[in-house]
Amino acid sequence: MKDRLLLAALGALGASVLFLGLFLGETMLRPADVLAALLRQGDAAAQVIVWEIRLPRALAAFLVGAALGGSGASLQGLLRNPLADPGILGVSATASLAATAVLYFGLSGAFIWALPLAAVGGAIAATLFLALAAARTENVVALILVGAGLSSFSVALMALLMNLAPNPFSLSDLISWMLGSVANRSLDDIALAAPFLLAGGGLLALQARALSALTLGEEAASSIGLDLQRAKLAIVLGAGLVIGGAVSLAGAIGFVGLVAPHIVRPFTGHDPARTLVPAALFAGALLVGADLLVRILPTSSELKLGVVAALVGAPAFIWIALQRGRA
Repeated sequence: MKDRLLLAALGALGASVLFLGLFLGETMLRPADVLAALLRQGDAAAQVIVWEIRLPRALAAFLVGAALGGSGASLQGLLRNPLADPGILGVSATASLAATAVLYFGLSGAFIWALPLAAVGGAIAATLFLALAAARTENVVALILVGAGLSSFSVALMALLMNLAPNPFSLSDLISWMLGSVANRSLDDIALAAPFLLAGGGLLALQARALSALTLGEEAASSIGLDLQRAKLAIVLGAGLVIGGAVSLAGAIGFVGLVAPHIVRPFTGHDPARTLVPAALFAGALLVGADLLVRILPTSSELKLGVVAALVGAPAFIWIALQRGRA
């Protein structure tokens, strides 16, 4: 009953911020205008604003947030480490590196699936590397340092690509992917990322029981009949697919996958299986809210969503790390 109430509350929160995303912006729309535009009725200009600009942007922010929240919860369950996060562990940075390499070499123009496939491949490779590193060490600090090193190396390679950018337009594209944004996204962009997000989310949902079992330790999980290697591979693949899909849609956005599961976990009995969906819903609503803030802030140029997420998430990470150190 408790889980249903939590899901209902988070679902209502997500729907509310999505609706706010449709009528807040430089051109304010009344709720009645938004509803009419969604039904393809009323003012033609309002229909263009809703269907071509605000709806794709709000949906993209929600899907990216949900992907990061769900993958963060799954990685924390797999590595048994509440500080695990796609951004902190370098998974998002590696996926962004692969995506920016595709942009740099112009492959995305030749093959429409090149960018999402590259992002997914980079995310899966990084997640697999981290899973192997986690199997070799039980030290949480060492694992975080490995992830930080992976992230730093990926960022350094992205900086190299930016240094070698042949013109200002290419440089601008690379910077946008590196900093993270859902501005100017279309329903077609969402359709390209959707297969990876759905496939990865489905894989993670199927491994919910395995994530719960892993909290008991690997030996205990094996003793109750869990195929550890198969479960780990499925979780790594699922996390890689959703993170890659999210990066292909919005670029690198950090800390959402850390903060959302941490806030939701006390309401789910600290069970990774029960945390997956609530963390995804809350992270989706959180990122739509952050994007709304980006849109309405009176700045001369629009802030990047990844920058705003980092400004909020980095202090949260420090606080969580200090709390864990005291424990």
